[in-house]
Parts: sequence; C-alpha cells; structure tokens
Amino acid sequence: MTYKVVLADDHPIFREGLIRSLEETGEFKVVGSGGTAQEAIDLVDKHKPDLALLDISMPDGGLYAVREIKKLENAPYIAMLTVSEDDHDVTTALQEGALGYVLKGTSAAHLRTALTQVVEGNPYISPALAVNVLSATHQTKGFALENQQFSKLTSREETVLRYISKGLSNKEVSEKLHLQERTVKHYMTSIMKKLGVKNRVEAALIATKVWGRE
Repeated sequence: MTYKVVLADDHPIFREGLIRSLEETGEFKVVGSGGTAQEAIDLVDKHKPDLALLDISMPDGGLYAVREIKKLENAPYIAMLTVSEDDHDVTTALQEGALGYVLKGTSAAHLRTALTQVVEGNPYISPALAVNVLSATHQTKGFALENQQFSKLTSREETVLRYISKGLSNKEVSEKLHLQERTVKHYMTSIMKKLGVKNRVEAALIATKVWGRE
C-alpha cells in the first residue's frame, strides 16, 4: 500500500530531498508540498492525504497548521519533522493533535518506519525526547508509574519493551527476536495492560524514565 503525503517545510532543498527519501521505496507518494503553514492547510484540504508531515519553524507556524488541519473533515494523521527539541513545542504539537514527532537528522529508513507507524494510527516520538515528554505528561495529566509495576512483566515482555522504547516498530522487533509480528503485538497488548497505559508511546516513555537511556 502506498500512503499519500502532504509535506511542508520552508527550505526548498531539504524539501526536495525529503520527497525523494519518502518516495524511493514506493511506500509513500507526496501529493503536495509547500513552504508555509497556510500552504500545508490548503494542500491537505485539496488532496485529502493519509499523512501531513510538517515542520514547526516555517511561516505562519507548524503548530498553527496542526490546529487548522485537525479542523478539516476527514483530517489526516499529522507528524512533525523538525529540529526543535523544545519541551513546549513537543507537548503542544501532541496536544494539538499531532500523532508523531520526529527529529530531523534521522535516517531516511528510520523516518519511513516512524511515519508508517503514524499513518497506521500509532503514536511515535523520537526516543531522544522521551524523558522530557514523559515529564510534561506527568505534570499535565497526573500520570505516574512506580518501578514495582515493571515486576509484573515477564522477561520476554521486558525485552520487547526495551526495543519499543528505542523506537523500533513491531516489525523490527519481530525480526530482532525472530518472532511473528502478531506475537509482538500480543506482547505489547499484555505490556500495556500490565502497566495501565493506553498506547505504546506511553509504555515506551515510562520505560525510558524507569530504565534510563540505555
């Protein structure tokens, strides 16, 4: 399956390279690209993509684009691709409706993996930001988890979660552990239930806080 993408970044050379990187495997097709938030909004409204990939630092502001795109009928999934590691930018983007937050500088292959997760409805945040995002989540949502809750996990579940917390997809974990992908999904369902979280990102962020950046 090929996913349709609208992307917006105010650096034309970077934008052109990004388009090539996304399209080279046939997984993604860029149906529109622009350099401002308003152009992104108009392109999403016109092309009805599966994914909107936005920079934060562009004319009109990427966060403004997120808010306006989320108001559109059948709004696509949204991911930010940016150099900003500012806690406020990360948490605001997620609160406004972005499902992914990826730092520029990641490899093309890793970017495609992250965006595939997002376009399939799974949150993704660059692992380097995990601790800060968890801290903000704790402050704004009263989210807490004690180390002892991890004692509920089996050895295999711990191994799966350690890979997930480093940003690997279910498919990549299945390849690492020589398991079927559906088995990894089963483990993740069990892990989230035991930890009392709603999704894999919350589980990964908490794991990063408890175990540290290994």
